Amino acid sequence: MLDVCLLGTGGMMPLPYRKLTALMTRFNGSNLLIDCGEGTQVAVKERGWSFHPIDVICFTHYHADHISGLPGLLLTMGNAERTEPLLMIGPKGLERVVTALRVIAPELPFEIQFRELTQKEEILEVKGYRIHAFRVNHNVLCYGYSIEIERAGRFEVERAREQNIEQKYWSRLQKGEIIEADGRTLTPDMVLGPQRKGIKVTYCTDTRPTPAIAQNAKGSDLFICEGMYAEKEKEAKARQYKHMTFYEAAKIAAEADVKELWLTHFSPSLVHEENYMGAVHKIFKRAEPGKDGKTVELDFED
Repeated sequence: MLDVCLLGTGGMMPLPYRKLTALMTRFNGSNLLIDCGEGTQVAVKERGWSFHPIDVICFTHYHADHISGLPGLLLTMGNAERTEPLLMIGPKGLERVVTALRVIAPELPFEIQFRELTQKEEILEVKGYRIHAFRVNHNVLCYGYSIEIERAGRFEVERAREQNIEQKYWSRLQKGEIIEADGRTLTPDMVLGPQRKGIKVTYCTDTRPTPAIAQNAKGSDLFICEGMYAEKEKEAKARQYKHMTFYEAAKIAAEADVKELWLTHFSPSLVHEENYMGAVHKIFKRAEPGKDGKTVELDFED
């Protein structure tokens, strides 16, 4: 099971009713954070989740509304006596930006590890997450992320017995381990059926529509996508500043055939975003406006 919480849905500036951009997921005791806008700590506390299990922080880009909450978060994690390393992933320049922000958080009891993205698409395996970063089209270098939890095939007892594989090795093979025993090499594919469908969440914000988004969101259980503007008269502004409208995000969701779309990263000028959803549903029915603290539990299909 993967828990997903949209901590903040605002773009540009925090508002009394809307925190800045951040998303958190929880899986198997490990938390992953995408972006860390101002107010992220408060949002995590309001949700009742913890900072300590955060093992990975991914950044889409380095505009302030996506990273300004980081120094305070690091201090809080340090004050909680965290000692485990923290991995940060983001576009080129990540270490330089974080080092500059750490002027006000210089002493931390844990190591920060950096993975700077340099290719159009990159895949990382971390703490059970398969993270697929893909470049999008903003006015600075910016990435979207697909987060996948893969699921192995079913353990086939009869195959294991037919091949005289001792029961003491079954659980290890089921976990993906390769075993050397009794002059044989035992591999998971000897006892596991075809890989089953896992869980996939795609998060994309601050971009114009680009083919990479639909390609990487394909088949997602949840697609969280920027809808900076909903008003028809703001379409030119979206193109000028390289953002998206509700309707462009809905078209991508339809093309990618996702199960559900949450819109996020709303302009400060946008109020009553729910009033625009009728037009969105004409393009993609399974769409909802994001709300701060909106949460879902995604489980594996039977």
